[in-house]
Amino acid sequence: MFFTFSKIFWILATPINLIGILLIAAIASRLLKLRRLSMFCSVTALVVLGLGAWTTTGALLLHPLEDYSERPTPPPDDVTGIIVLGGGFEGAVNLARGGYELNASGDRFVEAAVLARLYPEAKIVVTGGTGTLLLDGEGDGDTAPRLLTALGVEPERLVLERESRDTHENALNTRELVQPQPGEVWLLVTSAFHMPRSVGLFRKAGFDVVPWPVDYRTAGTETFGLAEDNVADSMQNLALGLREWIGLFAYRLTGRIDGMFPPMP
Repeated sequence: MFFTFSKIFWILATPINLIGILLIAAIASRLLKLRRLSMFCSVTALVVLGLGAWTTTGALLLHPLEDYSERPTPPPDDVTGIIVLGGGFEGAVNLARGGYELNASGDRFVEAAVLARLYPEAKIVVTGGTGTLLLDGEGDGDTAPRLLTALGVEPERLVLERESRDTHENALNTRELVQPQPGEVWLLVTSAFHMPRSVGLFRKAGFDVVPWPVDYRTAGTETFGLAEDNVADSMQNLALGLREWIGLFAYRLTGRIDGMFPPMP
């Protein structure tokens, strides 16, 4: 139920969809002679568009998320396993065409291949099924072996979890699958902006992981002002930032995580 509700909510709340809904509401209100409501919807749509497309608002939302964790320095000498969260593949394209087309979060799997060479004894755990509500696609747990083996990762090192639909299920299912033991070191590879929620969920599941952030979307030096990215990237940053902050609040309120930003060791 939580999964379905969250997907429907985000379809409506995604900035570009929200702008469209507000404009439709403005037109409908105008036809019904509800001028104040029409004006409110129009202005709100313009504000969302202006902040998202032409200012650094999205980047500023991402800064605290991306600054939450850094890769350990020095890196650990021995690593038991490398956990890669799904979300880096174009599932619909790969289902239709095969192959391993990457999306903007594909850094997760590139970094996994790099880490596999650095830690040749570590298991490579890919966790992620089909996390879409309406569109059909191939889960990352099914696509990843084609890419990782092509990049030189031995098939016998791969541990695949194909049932998870969201990060909460990633944490629970991965812990059940690998049964981590005290003293083991497990790296968690995911996008930097997604790391606070991911670490919180894994810790809540009783799985202590070491953050290994990738896929940064900002330089970390942006100040409020005109956008420093193109319009599409600026809107994407706004969407990512809103989604993660809303997700953190929702997961905290429902008890899925113990804190918005879990303390780093």
